[in-house]
Amino acid sequence: MGIFVVQNAPSLPLLSNSSSLSITPSLFQYHQVHFSNLPNHKPITRTRIRSTLNFNMSLSSEKPGFEQKRVIIPNKHGEKLVGILQDSGTKEIVILCHGFRSSKESKSIVNIAAALEKAGISSFRFDFSGNGESDGSFQYGNYWREAEDLHAVTQHFLESNRSVTAILGHSKGGGVVLLYASKYHDIKAVVNVSGRYDLKDGVEERLGKDYMERIKEDGFIDVKRPGSSEYPVTLEPP
Repeated sequence: MGIFVVQNAPSLPLLSNSSSLSITPSLFQYHQVHFSNLPNHKPITRTRIRSTLNFNMSLSSEKPGFEQKRVIIPNKHGEKLVGILQDSGTKEIVILCHGFRSSKESKSIVNIAAALEKAGISSFRFDFSGNGESDGSFQYGNYWREAEDLHAVTQHFLESNRSVTAILGHSKGGGVVLLYASKYHDIKAVVNVSGRYDLKDGVEERLGKDYMERIKEDGFIDVKRPGSSEYPVTLEPP
């Protein structure tokens, strides 16, 4: 388990579409943090890490908390993006991006916001279009569109005289923040938490081996997974 931190470079290569993601590592300054076991310490496990985050969140709730404010930001398509600002009163702020079929209320994102609050850092967690409380229809993939949603959010705070010190994405959101960094160069720190390395991996298992032929023939395919609602998959415009 690790956290991948990218310090943005002046010029980054443009990433490919949602079917693959490629980055030239030499253009990034990065740090990868691994949790490891230390002498005379209990083994570090996912359960312990999760418990620590939950404990931190409960501690912050016992103190006078940050002001939490519901903020609505329009994207370039006129859709309303709904988010929660946890404000410390400082100028600096970190933007948090959720993963696939998730929302700003996911346990991972809420716990990260709580940990930032405990450290005295403001954060803004929001729903991408088609997810959570935000306007729009859910789409499979659509990394470019979510990167543009993120751009609308960062611009809102930059124009409000806030300093966006970092953008952090969890799971699919990790790919979104890297895609954002390849196009825009206005955020110095990019944090990818548990993002995919190869986006092609696992697609056939989800959609079937002939998914591309079916999409090209019918224009879309419907995906139905046990215990979840149905959603369409289409080709993303170039």
